[in-house]
Amino acid sequence: MTEPVKVETKNGIAVVMLNRSEAFNAFDMPTVASLADALVELAADSSVRGVVISGSGKAFCAGGDLKWALSHKNGPPAAFHELAARFHLAVAEIRRMPKPVIAAVNGVAAGGGFSLALACDFRVLAKSAVLRQAYTSNGLCIDGGGTFTLPRLAGFARALEIMAFDQPISADQALAWGLATKVVEDGQALSVSTQMAESLAGNALYAFGVAKQLLTDSFDTSFETQIERERQALSACAGHAEGKEGLKAFAEKRKPNFRSA
Repeated sequence: MTEPVKVETKNGIAVVMLNRSEAFNAFDMPTVASLADALVELAADSSVRGVVISGSGKAFCAGGDLKWALSHKNGPPAAFHELAARFHLAVAEIRRMPKPVIAAVNGVAAGGGFSLALACDFRVLAKSAVLRQAYTSNGLCIDGGGTFTLPRLAGFARALEIMAFDQPISADQALAWGLATKVVEDGQALSVSTQMAESLAGNALYAFGVAKQLLTDSFDTSFETQIERERQALSACAGHAEGKEGLKAFAEKRKPNFRSA
């Protein structure tokens, strides 16, 4: 039986590959459960300094498997209730993971695949890749944190337009709207994403994780609370091994070696 999600780690970078190419990597329960389990393990693995998520075949991820949902013994409402529980665990791990997570969008990312890509810290899109929210065209509403990430990346008005009209978004349009970090030639999304992760892995990951959490939480806090959190985080970074290495390297006028910190 083919594994629905494959994980390969090299040089501290884990590549998480959705592996249902025959279904455009759509989420049924085994697939989304495997994705969540993999991300939970990678978040806790100190040897992993970056994560890249991509899809096998022609698609990144077509979202929830509607055929699976329609065949569920208790009906689609129960199917989506169960599926979203595991999917949201995966998305929460991405947002709280103190290391960079990059979506290598090699093809269409629709529905849950759209939300999954938006949940990642960075998105590298192949030139022919297409983003589509897709939910509303099927009479559904967006999940996977999409209503949180979309307006923060594209702005409220643009997010509402995307939700209302559900037009396909090309890679170049995604870049212009702030939904993509970079657009690359077809066939290069995974390699470029891996190179990006390797580059980030050489930086101070503790500081990255702290900054990521501060940015994520900033929309739900007052200014005074946020700057106090910044003060505490800055002090913590300065006391961390990576912070000590960075300050020492500055004083010694050399490049810091955060991997050995």
